[in-house]
Amino acid sequence: MLLTIALAACNGAPVIDNKQQSAPSTNNGFPAADRPVASILSPRWSTEEARDRLNEAAQVMDLAGIKPDMTVADIGAGEGYYTIRLGQRVGKKGRVVAEDIVPDTIQKLAGRVIRERLDNVSVRLGLPADPRLPEDSFDRVLMVHMYHEIESPYEFLWRLRPALLNPGGQVVVVDANRPTELHGTPPELLKCEFAAVGYSLVSIKPMPSAGGYIAIFEAKGDRPEPSAIRACKSGKTATPASVPTDSKEP
Repeated sequence: MLLTIALAACNGAPVIDNKQQSAPSTNNGFPAADRPVASILSPRWSTEEARDRLNEAAQVMDLAGIKPDMTVADIGAGEGYYTIRLGQRVGKKGRVVAEDIVPDTIQKLAGRVIRERLDNVSVRLGLPADPRLPEDSFDRVLMVHMYHEIESPYEFLWRLRPALLNPGGQVVVVDANRPTELHGTPPELLKCEFAAVGYSLVSIKPMPSAGGYIAIFEAKGDRPEPSAIRACKSGKTATPASVPTDSKEP
């Protein structure tokens, strides 16, 4: 199916004209996740007013080190709670790309971006196993309450890596500490799956205002070949591909 997001950007908002390509094969040499995958229930996790009363977005952005002039991706952007606030935080010289895999959600979010006159925000239609982000572009990539919905986490994280700025790019995950089928991700499972694709944990902290915890990762060493990635078993032990000892970390 082809989707073209072509809204009349009357205020000059840079909404991306984006065509969805045919979905990739379901295998592609990557291991399947050894865990349930949560269904996508709604583009809204909670009301924006309730989240702002807890100062959720500001706390997450502070802990993620998001500053003016940065380039940030909001993966699984939904109705745009973080997208709008990220656009305000990075300012006119910064850039935000909001990605989602649901065409109707992306169309509605593009309309909101135009209405709120956020010229530094663009929207992009992604694929379930590929966020389709430009390479070497992002200081931060946010995934808030959506990681447990990724059907092919190893392929997704593998395809995400080139989008991070090298050095300094980081992936920020906010999720609940509960089983994936209950719309959360146990921290040990999260760390395991990221490690399997060559990411290193920078920090992980409780985040009650966001309904769980916040974890920050960086890509380290070379990106492993898909065939070298081993799926985590129940999230207890990471089995990342080995990286040559003489390789330089970014």
